[in-house]
Amino acid sequence: MAKRAGARKPPQPPKRSVIRKVLTPVQEFIRTEAASGVILIAAAALAFAWANSPWAESYFAVLDVRLGVAFAAWSLEKPLLLWVNDLLMAVFFFLVGLEIKREIVVGELAGWQMASLPAAGALGGMVVPALIYLAFTAGAPTMRGWGVPMATDIAFALGVLALLGKRVPLSLKVFLLALAIVDDLGAVLVIALFYTATLDGASLAISLAVWGGALAYGRASGEKPLVFALLGLVMWYFMLKSGIHATIAGVLMAMAVPLRHRLGMQELQQELRSLTARGAGFEQIEVVIEHLEEVLQKAHSPLHSMEHALVPYVAFGIMPVFAFFNAGVAVGGSEAGLVSAVSLGIFVGLVVGKPIGVAGFVFLAVKSGLTRLPAHVSWSSMIGVGLLAGIGFTMSLFIASLAFADRATLDQAKVGVLAASVVAALAGMACLRRTLKQPQAAVAAA
Repeated sequence: MAKRAGARKPPQPPKRSVIRKVLTPVQEFIRTEAASGVILIAAAALAFAWANSPWAESYFAVLDVRLGVAFAAWSLEKPLLLWVNDLLMAVFFFLVGLEIKREIVVGELAGWQMASLPAAGALGGMVVPALIYLAFTAGAPTMRGWGVPMATDIAFALGVLALLGKRVPLSLKVFLLALAIVDDLGAVLVIALFYTATLDGASLAISLAVWGGALAYGRASGEKPLVFALLGLVMWYFMLKSGIHATIAGVLMAMAVPLRHRLGMQELQQELRSLTARGAGFEQIEVVIEHLEEVLQKAHSPLHSMEHALVPYVAFGIMPVFAFFNAGVAVGGSEAGLVSAVSLGIFVGLVVGKPIGVAGFVFLAVKSGLTRLPAHVSWSSMIGVGLLAGIGFTMSLFIASLAFADRATLDQAKVGVLAASVVAALAGMACLRRTLKQPQAAVAAA
């Protein structure tokens, strides 16, 4: 049939890429985490190369540079390494706390049906590696490091998953993301309960009192980031003095940030109806999309806003700095220094224990009827995800720094973590590359 002269072209729907950008924040988050994995690898490689170069002494001298702040009679002085591990990592744990709260309240962990599968995988991925490590170090003082192989580095794991491209279904990425967040929650509890040497009750009471003030401010609809930052610094200081690791203050402060949306449901509906009427015919779709982004930005809760603001700074700043300051281990030429019960326990725990624990506990949960596998996810791909969960890196190195005071044992732990992370990444990628042969599966899941 011939077109009538002057007939208007039928309205064209907006580009899918624009819609996806507005409506799929999980995919945006995954892309950020994946990209930061590349920076982490570069920072870790630089530190490792420097620590084993002719200029190694200068690397360790940088770690030991002492910095302090003082006000009147009050002062706080620490080596640069501890400023990174205590203060910067508290910001990292604040972001972890925001992610945990969001996922539990409205995200992939909201409700038993959604949380049961990643929770089962994370539990197995923590218990089995810890037991393997204890088997290697039974009866030795180094048993204290059982928490090291329990952790999963979300940035590295998602970074490796991103290398497989469109063949990876979104449901598998979301499962790995949720599993890593439950894993982070487990790591926080382990640090708080088992890696506290001494306890100063007065300092802890002050820290918790400040937290109570933050909770009250959040419940009263307080949403100023500066207020949470100032309260967080005070809480961090007294938590540091209490003997509990100061990074726990970051997680607790995140729990005080409100998740209530700034726009009520009726206001949001009004705004959307106005945009729908204005965008009839799709002629002004770009203008409508811009306004839609503004409306959605206004609708975001303080927690969402802080999380989105912090992600790039943590992913591309704090985590690479932590990697640089903690991945430098001088392997020397001593075989005894490389191979020990500590390094083997961590290596086997991460490379073997993680996939057995993750896939095994998920299998038990599915077969018992408690949960079911996500769409487009096979048992083979679940094993591949379990292997990727063996990339401990950031959290494993952090727990190792808490578990071992002497540098020799800490270096053995670092060697185990670094070697396991490399092997787990390569093995996981090879397994998933063989398993996920059809890119169409990813398209169908989108």
